[in-house]
Amino acid sequence: MGTERMGRVCVVGASGKLGRYMVRHALDRGYEVVGVCRERSVPKLAAFADRITVVPGPTNDREVIRRAVAGCDGVLTVLVPWGVRQYSSGTAQAVLDHADPGARVVFSCGWHITRDGQDRYTRRFRAVLRVATWLGRLVRAVEIDDQVEACRRIFASDRRWTVVRGSDLEEGESQGLPVWSRHVGDPVLASNLTRRVDFALFMVEALTDDTLVHEAPAIVGRLSPSALAHADGGREGS
Repeated sequence: MGTERMGRVCVVGASGKLGRYMVRHALDRGYEVVGVCRERSVPKLAAFADRITVVPGPTNDREVIRRAVAGCDGVLTVLVPWGVRQYSSGTAQAVLDHADPGARVVFSCGWHITRDGQDRYTRRFRAVLRVATWLGRLVRAVEIDDQVEACRRIFASDRRWTVVRGSDLEEGESQGLPVWSRHVGDPVLASNLTRRVDFALFMVEALTDDTLVHEAPAIVGRLSPSALAHADGGREGS
């Protein structure tokens, strides 16, 4: 019951580690790929130079996004909380405003995003998040609260969106499509670890999975201990 056609896909934030994995997965599926990244990061996409179209520029630049997403059936966006100039929310808003009508829009973020307030976080997780938020503001390098604002706007949108919430990440060979739950705190997510290549795989798969429209799945690696202990698929019924 997936989306029937996905020919042209835009990857916003294509030069990062997650972005490059998404580009690779999309190309493997035969999609035409447009990548957006800052001009100084374009060389990171050299391996795909003859296979993708690159639109250089800040991902929160509305004109850059407008040009990049035109004619795309799907848009994959890495929401990065860089700086203190509303980078995440600016990027999300530009995608929401300029993606073609009916396009699937899939965003990545961390577990700290909650859609309905029913996620259950450990004390350690909350403490680490508070420290990271404070340090980010202090050095004016990271704006975690703006990623929260970006997702608030996405959740309020009538676009065909999915917000994929990633656990801690590691490198390594693919373990297959991660399992997911609607709420952090579900035992299936307890291992809190996913291969980055598989986070990207989930993002690309979400483009054609209509059951994920208007969902904010929290994911964990398919071969992680908690996922193996709940091998029924790791999905909540509610």
